[in-house]
Amino acid sequence: MNESGAGLRSPAPLSYCGMLERVGATPLKSAEHWDAVYRKNSPDQVSWFRPHLESSLNLVARVAPDHGAAIIDVGGGTSTLVDDLSRLGYRNVTVLDISETALNIAKERVGEAAEFIRWLQGDVTEFSLPARAYDVWHDRAVFHFLTEDAQRAKYVKNAASAVKPGGHVIVSTFGREGPVRCSGLDVVRYDGAALQREFGPRFVTVESFNELHATPFGTTQQFLCWHAIRQD
Repeated sequence: MNESGAGLRSPAPLSYCGMLERVGATPLKSAEHWDAVYRKNSPDQVSWFRPHLESSLNLVARVAPDHGAAIIDVGGGTSTLVDDLSRLGYRNVTVLDISETALNIAKERVGEAAEFIRWLQGDVTEFSLPARAYDVWHDRAVFHFLTEDAQRAKYVKNAASAVKPGGHVIVSTFGREGPVRCSGLDVVRYDGAALQREFGPRFVTVESFNELHATPFGTTQQFLCWHAIRQD
């Protein structure tokens, strides 16, 4: 296990991750809430936007060099990860997101390549995914929105079922010095040890590291990237 970045310091933690993402005084943790976020903001005006998810791409390329590997991007939204995976030649990619609006934006953006991608609309804590189907489970900025124990337990159960034994789980959340709220919702902040406790013995940590993400608003956020292997 390698947990680097322990000494990384960001500016004083922000209470909110992006003012432009606020869609109401009492937003719902629902498809309607996230549809509103994506209707209100262009893809490059949400705080988690990056032109390219370099850390995720590097990890995927390392753990799944076979371009036929089955990869699911959980909460992919309007992320450009699917574009870059397609350009690299990956041909078995699934995107799952709670927001139909976000998925439609991503489909339109990737153009003709969209027909070779499987698009699923639903809540990852409730969605029925095929068992032992995926070589790589990727999630950037979904798990930290699960503030209830029952939600996290459902998520982990779904991941344990859907990922092949020996498959890889890559999860990025806000780090310990990251925002405490995002898009009007509370979040949970993590380090690598805390994510390992959440996922339990069916997953074994390979590495975890902190990185600073520059938002479109000129601020920085601390993210924690955790990579684990699904045990049989």
